[in-house]
Amino acid sequence: MSKAFTKESDADEDDDGVGGVAAPIPAGAKNYITPQGYARLRDELLQLMDEERPKVVEAVHWAAKNGDRSENGDYLYGKKRLREIDRRIRFLTKRLEIAEVTDPSVHQGSDKVFFGATVCYVDEGGEERTVTILGIDEAQSAQSQVSWISPIARALLKAREGDVVKLVTPGGAHEVEVLSVRYPAPPSPTS
Repeated sequence: MSKAFTKESDADEDDDGVGGVAAPIPAGAKNYITPQGYARLRDELLQLMDEERPKVVEAVHWAAKNGDRSENGDYLYGKKRLREIDRRIRFLTKRLEIAEVTDPSVHQGSDKVFFGATVCYVDEGGEERTVTILGIDEAQSAQSQVSWISPIARALLKAREGDVVKLVTPGGAHEVEVLSVRYPAPPSPTS
């Protein structure tokens, strides 16, 4: 069979997300994201399209002129990087098209948990934790951010300060008490 008609791997077709795994959006749900998260994704998309992709295309074009492409490392690695960039561009484009930008600062002063809230809670063992509920494409667990579809976010959403809510995890059900809820300040009006 000709090499031209084979795929490099079955995963190449659909792995548009970071690290090859796109975060799933529940069926019928919206892709909520903060204005800051939307701006970061848009900036990444523009940087890939306007800066990184043209550089890689130029490198691949130069490498292609150097002869035998089957043994040309610059050409092979450049083409691989180009596929990665194109896959990420498709992913970002799809996610930005379906994004539902939601500004959490509109809830400032509220004691009820909505999207974008930073919530301090205590678990049954007395351990205090603070999480910020963000969109699927912007939450970073290393910064105590959780996706709005995570079990803890689902348990906390719509709760108020002082409420005890049930957190269902694979390890069983637990109770957590909401200690405080805060939201970012609204953007200051520019003069």
